[in-house]
Amino acid sequence: MAKKSAKAASMDIGISLEQREKIVKGLSALLADSYSLYLMTHNFHWNVTGPQFNSLHTMFMAQYTEQWNALDIIAERIRALGFPAPGTYKEFAKLTSIKEVDGVPSANDMVKYLVQAQETTARTARSLFPVVDEANDQPTADVLTQRLNVHEKTAWMLRSLLADG
Repeated sequence: MAKKSAKAASMDIGISLEQREKIVKGLSALLADSYSLYLMTHNFHWNVTGPQFNSLHTMFMAQYTEQWNALDIIAERIRALGFPAPGTYKEFAKLTSIKEVDGVPSANDMVKYLVQAQETTARTARSLFPVVDEANDQPTADVLTQRLNVHEKTAWMLRSLLADG
């Protein structure tokens, strides 16, 4: 986590510095997972092949576009809490809980990887609620609720592609 600045220490928005630090730690992990998910989805969009090419290519584009826009929302919440947002591959690699995929998997495996990554990102978001609730931080709770809705719905839609009937 970034060093405390005098500006962060002097903020008075009704959430203590210690609580904001805990929230930012969780949001930074969520940002890293979200960026990793974005990158994975975009990679799969570029490299998908096979009979489902058109539908998956289009679906992945919609997903990575939504994910890209979410990155700003998460990073700006970190900034509103008085801390710098992580923004390098090095920082994201340390903070993410999503495993990078080597090579170019089959289309079916791409879907499986994306289900796992969506679910991982949802768990990361959900794990922050106790800290946010304790701090009475409704704006962060709102961001988390919105992200959970997207990740759970997207995971369901991707899982549906894997169903046998």
